Amino acid sequence: MATDKTIGLALGGGGARGIAHIVVLEAFDELGLKPAMISGTSIGAIMGAAYASGMSGHEIRERAVGFYSQRRAVLSKLWQARPAMLTDLFRGRFLRSQFDPEAVLESFVPGYDLLPERFEDLKIPLKIVSCDFYGWAETVLETGPLKPAIAASIAIPSVFKPMPIHGRMQIDGGAFNPLPYDHVSSCDLVVACDVAGGPVGEPDHYPSLLEVVVGAAQISMQAIMAERMKWHQPDILVQPDTNGIFVLDFLKTELILERNQDVKDDFKRRLELAMEAEELFDQDEAIRARITEPRHPEDNDAQQRTL
Repeated sequence: MATDKTIGLALGGGGARGIAHIVVLEAFDELGLKPAMISGTSIGAIMGAAYASGMSGHEIRERAVGFYSQRRAVLSKLWQARPAMLTDLFRGRFLRSQFDPEAVLESFVPGYDLLPERFEDLKIPLKIVSCDFYGWAETVLETGPLKPAIAASIAIPSVFKPMPIHGRMQIDGGAFNPLPYDHVSSCDLVVACDVAGGPVGEPDHYPSLLEVVVGAAQISMQAIMAERMKWHQPDILVQPDTNGIFVLDFLKTELILERNQDVKDDFKRRLELAMEAEELFDQDEAIRARITEPRHPEDNDAQQRTL
């Protein structure tokens, strides 16, 4: 699908639910389109970096499915990166003992070693969002070392240690901007993929400490996005089916992808329609400009001589 329109792609935070970003990336590939710019928060930063580095959506899928389908190998790698007893962490205990985000990325994200060291070496411009803990503001990283920026963006409070960037402590970007479509708004068309989700369960169920910590963060992210949507919305908002997927459910990668095949097909249809509408709008504008174009004085003289 050939076009001269620029597309901005924003990939939101949501832990394992962000595996669903892959179907959006595959849709771009299958339509023969590429974003002109990508922004990402948390898992969106990981997926955005992989795609911006030149990996195809299919390649990212193959790596994710191949790795996360090996339950024993995954748990072994996670065990090696553990800050304390892994079982206690998943039960919501000893949350003072936090994972090192850089160590987890290196051992737990397939293909992470293939990423370039610097933003400048990416094939598509990328903006990664983290949150300045003491500055109460977002940090947008788009130059310099790439991997520390990703580590900062995924630093979920109580799960990961904060990450220092330029001498300032950073936490997960979802704390301030969970779906950073505003950072690609300079493009002709803006696509945003929201995987934030929220707590799911019976109303009288007592959640664990970890469920409360993560669930509270999700509720905050939903509140932030709802407020932002009041003032400015992306042209296309994709919301994959991630119900029942917990933030650490990476072992459900294949299920997440299978569940969202219809979401991919629907997004492809919507993106094609949006691109066609943009082209028609441009044609209409060009015709209107020709109709309203003021005549040159010599044209008027020629008309008078003819009469």
